[in-house]
Amino acid sequence: MLSSRAQAAMTAADRAIQRFLRTGAAVRYKVMKNWGVIGGLAAALAAGIYVIWGPITERKKRRKGLVPGLVNLGNTCFMNSLLQGLSACPAFIKWLEEFTTQYTRDQKEPPPHQYLSLTLLHLLKALSCQEVTDDEVLDASCLLDVLRMYRWQISSFEEQDAHELFHVITSSLEDERDRQPRVTHLFDVHSLEQQPEITPKQITCRTRGSPHPTSNHWKSQHPFHGRLTSNMVCKHCEHQSPVRFDTFDSLSLSIPAATWGHPLTLDHCLHHFISSESVRDVVCDNCTQIEAKGTLDGEKVEHQRTTFVKQLKLGKLPQCLCIHLQRLSWSSHGTPLKRHEHVQFNEFLMMDIYKYHLLGHRPGQHSPKPGESAGPSLDLQDRPAASRSVLNQPGGPKTQIFMNGACSPSLLPTLPAPMPFPLPVVPDYRVHTLTEWASSHAIPPRTSSG
Repeated sequence: MLSSRAQAAMTAADRAIQRFLRTGAAVRYKVMKNWGVIGGLAAALAAGIYVIWGPITERKKRRKGLVPGLVNLGNTCFMNSLLQGLSACPAFIKWLEEFTTQYTRDQKEPPPHQYLSLTLLHLLKALSCQEVTDDEVLDASCLLDVLRMYRWQISSFEEQDAHELFHVITSSLEDERDRQPRVTHLFDVHSLEQQPEITPKQITCRTRGSPHPTSNHWKSQHPFHGRLTSNMVCKHCEHQSPVRFDTFDSLSLSIPAATWGHPLTLDHCLHHFISSESVRDVVCDNCTQIEAKGTLDGEKVEHQRTTFVKQLKLGKLPQCLCIHLQRLSWSSHGTPLKRHEHVQFNEFLMMDIYKYHLLGHRPGQHSPKPGESAGPSLDLQDRPAASRSVLNQPGGPKTQIFMNGACSPSLLPTLPAPMPFPLPVVPDYRVHTLTEWASSHAIPPRTSSG
């Protein structure tokens, strides 16, 4: 038997259901629609919380051996492709380690993201799995932040050029190096006067007040630094002008016209780069002097203008050679065109034929016999002899070889010591397979303060 209160509650519920059924289909549809909207909003809220904060359980750590990725901050594919290419260059990472020893020695904890070299070193070490990180995806926005401190205005939401960013980084590293003091501070005079503990018999002479030697890593250039030679010869008198040296961080090679049925290789682009060209209407001092000898004393001689033959070659090869293929060309009507030819990159790149040699020396000649002297050659390698990438083959000349960094070292054949230096490969951020940087938009120049 139910109590009177229970019977009254059931009666009230029956009456409410009867009233709801008598209200009509329109009211019932409105009530059900409101509950559907509320349920949809609750489901959307729960999905957003899951996406933002993730699952409640602890995230799994990144498995060892896997290379972390880089998040796209908008249109930062150009920066991500450059960082991935530089992370595959051990020589550049080693140079950054030596470059940043000054900060780690002077300061216990360097300020984060204050120096470009430190920020770049942490990113490259994390990408090359040399630094332990639990994140599967890295955020490289700190690189853009530190570049803005160097007065470079780079937006992460606009398309930029990876080749331009490469030169921004190299020039900023040079500025950071030049800001370091080259003269010892007066507070360090006491350390200069301290002599090492040696016996009196070992002392041959004493010098006081000698300049403190500057650290080698502050004076050394980055691995991409090289020198080009410009040689000009007069076609009339065959007089050679003094050789001009220009520095470079990357070689911008134009793509020559392809031959039907023949593949286009990187060697073809390099041969086209060092090919001779005629420069007209150039003042020749030697021709002017020859003309002056045949005139009367006191008679004024005009400068003789002739045609010169100009040729570019590599005077000093960098430790890491960076190549930029210029795919932007101009038609006869002045409209921009993009070259779509495929350029083959070989596993090894022989650079001896592109080097500058003095007259009397040929890059392909055989080594001299005992007792004979070889012709003079220009060797402008400004690094220790042990670090030169030269393969000494019996009975053959010294040859400069660069190794394509896209190949895994475990897949390379065994070569005689010393091993050649790598040619860094920066993948194209659209294709992700070819070491090409297509010129698109230029990075704005620095803004002057005040």
